[in-house]
Amino acid sequence: MHISLKNKKALVGASSSGLGKAIAWQLAESGATVTLLARHKAILQPLAASLPAPENQQHQYIATDFSDIDAFRKCIDHYFSGNSVDILVNNTSGPSPGTALEKKDADYVTAFNLLFRTVQYTTEKALPHMIASRFGRIINLTSRSVKEPIEALALSNTIRSAVVTWGKTLATQVAKDHITVNNILTGNFETDRIMELYEREAIARNMPPEEYKKQALEAIPMKRLGQPEEMGNLVTFLASEQAAYITGTNIAIDGGLIKGV
Repeated sequence: MHISLKNKKALVGASSSGLGKAIAWQLAESGATVTLLARHKAILQPLAASLPAPENQQHQYIATDFSDIDAFRKCIDHYFSGNSVDILVNNTSGPSPGTALEKKDADYVTAFNLLFRTVQYTTEKALPHMIASRFGRIINLTSRSVKEPIEALALSNTIRSAVVTWGKTLATQVAKDHITVNNILTGNFETDRIMELYEREAIARNMPPEEYKKQALEAIPMKRLGQPEEMGNLVTFLASEQAAYITGTNIAIDGGLIKGV
């Protein structure tokens, strides 16, 4: 199966590194014109220039801080005042780890702004063009923890679950406009984020990081971490015409780690 995203425009969140970068790269390689969205201009500028451009695409970037909701909204308003997208990949960095006993009211407000309000607002701005053109792909990167909460990630467990139910609700309302909305339940991938979490857990358990990582890999049926390129492949398929009948779903990519159905 050949996937072509020629003449499609994509906006990819948290795309300066890790999963977001891999997604942006694969979308660009498949012919989409990509706008990167993350914090650091010094990283985004050369990355946008280095993305594949088989259709002579002119890739762009937006430098903004997801944790500053007011500044984020202003940047998004400015972008959509002169741009539109066909493919929106809602991806955000994770909030600070910690248990439900450790986190306080203010922590949940901060996490809600970071994980939910940024996603909802960007989607709100992207939808008018999608509805008018009768084509759209909204792909929300969430976490396997929405099915099986992770003790040390109370904020992520809680707010990403809200993103999933919101995404399902939206999917039923825009399906008639040929817009699909899908949630990806992300497992453990070889990224800086998962390495940081592994190191934190190792310290909490008073064990060497490599030993904790070995135990964590043993818990994954495939006995390995996912590669960011594998996420890029999944998102590219969901963004394509070939995935037109897939909407309102929660798709796990976790090497079999989720134990429930």
